[in-house]
Amino acid sequence: MSEVACKKNDVENSKRLKTNLTFWSPLNDSFGLPDKKSKCTWTRNCNKETTPHSTHEWKRTSKILPDILAAIGNTPLVKLNKIPKAAGLKCNVYAKCEYFNPGGSVKDRIGLRLVEDAEQQGILKPGCTIIEPTSGNTGIGVALAAAVKGYRCLIVMSEKMSNEKVSVLLALGAEIVRVPVTAASDAPDGMFGVTHRMRKEIPNSVILDQYSNPSNPLAHYDTTAEEIYDQLDKKVDMIVLGAGTGGTVAGIGRKFKEISPDTVIVGVDPEGSILAQPEKLNESDVTFYEVEGIGYDFIPTVLDRSVVDEWVKTNDKESLPMARRLIKEEGLLVGTSSGAVLVATLEAAKDLKEGQNVVVIMPDSIRNYITKFISDQWMEARSLKPCVNTQNHWWWDIKVSTLELEKLQSVTTAMTCERVLHLMKKMGVDQIPVVDANGGIVGVVTLQNLMTKLLAGTVQSNENTDKVIVRIYPKVYKTANLGLVSRILEKESYILLLDKQGTGSSQIEKPLGIITPIDLLQYISKNQKDK
Repeated sequence: MSEVACKKNDVENSKRLKTNLTFWSPLNDSFGLPDKKSKCTWTRNCNKETTPHSTHEWKRTSKILPDILAAIGNTPLVKLNKIPKAAGLKCNVYAKCEYFNPGGSVKDRIGLRLVEDAEQQGILKPGCTIIEPTSGNTGIGVALAAAVKGYRCLIVMSEKMSNEKVSVLLALGAEIVRVPVTAASDAPDGMFGVTHRMRKEIPNSVILDQYSNPSNPLAHYDTTAEEIYDQLDKKVDMIVLGAGTGGTVAGIGRKFKEISPDTVIVGVDPEGSILAQPEKLNESDVTFYEVEGIGYDFIPTVLDRSVVDEWVKTNDKESLPMARRLIKEEGLLVGTSSGAVLVATLEAAKDLKEGQNVVVIMPDSIRNYITKFISDQWMEARSLKPCVNTQNHWWWDIKVSTLELEKLQSVTTAMTCERVLHLMKKMGVDQIPVVDANGGIVGVVTLQNLMTKLLAGTVQSNENTDKVIVRIYPKVYKTANLGLVSRILEKESYILLLDKQGTGSSQIEKPLGIITPIDLLQYISKNQKDK
């Protein structure tokens, strides 16, 4: 389709939005956060006959399916035994295993619903390109639907998200644009700014926009909630679920306020996010959390917080070890947010009585995190798991500051890729720290990342290094011991040694050196004879 035809199609879609109550994301036309107040007029006593939305009747799974999209939904409800018992809970706790969906997460439901509703509304047609900002799982759900239906799919996601999600998206044929983990949601180089820019650059493209699109909560209103109600024979006392875009919360919460108003809806929000209420719960010094898929720094349009009876804040130190416990003790191969939701459940359900039923939504699977929280070394590097000297190494507890490191050379974002490459060759190194005007660490330029982007043509040699900075990198502080260093180097080729300077909001982290396996082995070899 030509650019002229594309613009004509945009105008037609905008007119259709006003007349036929279809959803056309504002991100298609202008850049802004999807945090506008919802115009939805839902109430628990609303007339279903006058709904402006499409409805998808929930049905049990057929014996034979026409394609993989028909396998979405009807996920199992599994009783948790060891962990609730160890916590002293008297009630029944059931895991709604959403990772049984074909794409591996609860987001398969909305990925399909977003696409199908857009098709029915005439917004999405053959030849269109789907663009979607996502933490990864919705992207996989959308890419799965796009692969089956034959659409081009472009996913915009943060560098924070796991490489496993990236690999799955690429395998499904999606194209990926990564945005800096440090970019705010409302920044031009953030997820929504980049999404809007891509929409303007790519003819015949559409942003489905899970953050504002009513199809998101409707997917859970029509199916997920109905499944839970049916699986427990209408006896559901509490549902605990994580809040991200808010579609799961709004959809399940609204349906249960209608069909089972005494069911308590508990929302889970990580420290560092602002979704919980009352607002005082969100007061925290946390600016980054490892849990993926829940929490935001703005309130998505589709999140209806009025249906949440109680909010529980969680943190990485509780959530990630709990996810590991779910795997080891209950045999559920879940992801990080499942750990957060179960932590919240153990708190919220502590006063429930024997015979009462609690449902815990388990959003995604272990597949997305094989190189992250499933790795002991990864957990130890973030102080989320004890680093134990099981081999009784003599050097284990020696401070990292005893290592004799090469003199550190750093660069600024103003330096070109070509100059950095020349510097790497001259110094014989594969990594160079990037610092700001105050000497604080910004990230690292690695030879591998530089080569990948130069060869792919996504960056030119005369461009500045800000386009090739790795902002999530292996690091330790000068108080760390060699044991921790050795554990990290089992998985990583280098570690950045940092020093925290200053306090509070003025605190910065300055790079002191780069540790490689050679540095550690030379120290051990040199001092071994004295032990």
